[in-house]
Amino acid sequence: MDDPPAAGHAPRIDRLGDAALIVTFSDELDLRANAWARRAAAELEVRRPSVPGLDTAVPGHASVLVPFDPDRCAEEALRGLLAEVLDATGRSEAAADGVLHEISVRYGGIEGPDLPEVAARTGMSEDQVVALHAGVEYRVLVLGFVPGFPYLGVVPAPLDLPRRATPRVRVPAGSVAIAGRQTGIYPFETPGGWHLIGRTEALLWDVRREHPALLAPGDRVRFVPR
Repeated sequence: MDDPPAAGHAPRIDRLGDAALIVTFSDELDLRANAWARRAAAELEVRRPSVPGLDTAVPGHASVLVPFDPDRCAEEALRGLLAEVLDATGRSEAAADGVLHEISVRYGGIEGPDLPEVAARTGMSEDQVVALHAGVEYRVLVLGFVPGFPYLGVVPAPLDLPRRATPRVRVPAGSVAIAGRQTGIYPFETPGGWHLIGRTEALLWDVRREHPALLAPGDRVRFVPR
């Protein structure tokens, strides 16, 4: 999948408390910035054993959290290391595509109770909403919220809707939802404020698997209507 151009500014390095730095690649949802964040975090992990006091870097949507022990690792030295890592990873191509997952979805009806509202708010028919949502290959930007929940981007612009004004107390497991420029899948029954447009039987989290999460950052997802 071809990623759109990254935001046109250099990464920003800020302090986050006394024991962490955060590198921000973009202030917007940007696939190239996300790929750069994942590359940088991977490179930091390679270098971590040789840097006393450096902890595991955590990539986000378009940032990397870099925790460290200030008693063992000087902030100035760490900033120098980050400059090297950013220079090296910035020259790389976009991160290699992860695994492509095709996930079957039942759209609308009891499985996707918000589909009629989404259609009305976007000025499209329900079938057009489904075709638009399922016609895009998404990137797993990050996992979070609950174990295995994938934040997938980027949804087509016409489907960019704010979260529901009133979150649901219970969202069924497997619910496929949209909010803003992202879509996601709820691995468990949990509260949630995204618009529910469908449901899948795919098991997003299973502790019996070697890797419990079905999806990983960098993987790709295509939804297949049933």
